[in-house]
Amino acid sequence: MRIADVLQAKSIQEVITIGPDAGVRELIATLAEHNIGALIVSNDGSSLDGIVSERDVVRHLHNDGTVVNNTVGAIMTSIDGVTTCSPDDELDAVMHVMTEGRFRHIPVCRDNDLVGVVSIGDLVKHKIDQLQFERDQLDSYVHRT
Repeated sequence: MRIADVLQAKSIQEVITIGPDAGVRELIATLAEHNIGALIVSNDGSSLDGIVSERDVVRHLHNDGTVVNNTVGAIMTSIDGVTTCSPDDELDAVMHVMTEGRFRHIPVCRDNDLVGVVSIGDLVKHKIDQLQFERDQLDSYVHRT
């Protein structure tokens, strides 16, 4: 299974972005509105400048209670610190990278162009669906007369 399969199966294909100059309050509102845990930070809505997550907000809130007065650019992980994957990457390999790096969202890029975002939840769901399909196929085969 490849990341492209996961992207294709996702109900929401749109990549939601936020600019680095947006306020943290806007970030929080956007995360809540879309019921997601991270946003791609992009100046133009299609390039990858960084990523920002709920975890970033919480960590900065702990260190500096005025985090909500900051900009997204002040708390995001910038592009040089962002791990990305390709649509052609194997699902298991990406799951391993995410687990080892202890992050829950990974931008998907093809030739430096942002094509999607997958979460560890997306990957686990896809993996479980595939395993259930295989189980059903084996069960059907075994019970054939």
